Amino acid sequence: MKIEPLADRVVVEPVEEKEEKVGNIIIPDTAKEKPMEGKVVAVGPGKVNEKGERVKMTVKPGDRVLYNKFAGTEVKIGDKEYLIMRESDILAIIE
Repeated sequence: MKIEPLADRVVVEPVEEKEEKVGNIIIPDTAKEKPMEGKVVAVGPGKVNEKGERVKMTVKPGDRVLYNKFAGTEVKIGDKEYLIMRESDILAIIE
C-alpha cells in the first residue's frame, strides 16, 4: 500500500530504540519514552501561501529527523507504524 501525504504533511517511520539493559534489569517497553527520531518515508507537495504559490518542502524521503515528542498522528499500515505530521513539527534533519 502506498501513502501520499497532502499539503505540508510528512510520513515518518519512528526509529525504535534498542532494548535497554541496566545491569541485570531489563527496562520494559511501557517504561520507555516515545522515540523522537525517525526516517522520512513520504512528503506532501508543500503548503500554499497567501499568494497562491506552493512552498517547497525542506525535508525529503530518506532524511533522518528529530521531531516533537508528541507530534503527529500514529497510523498503522500493514504491520508497520508511522507518524503523519506537519513539516513544522520536525525540529531538525540529522546528517
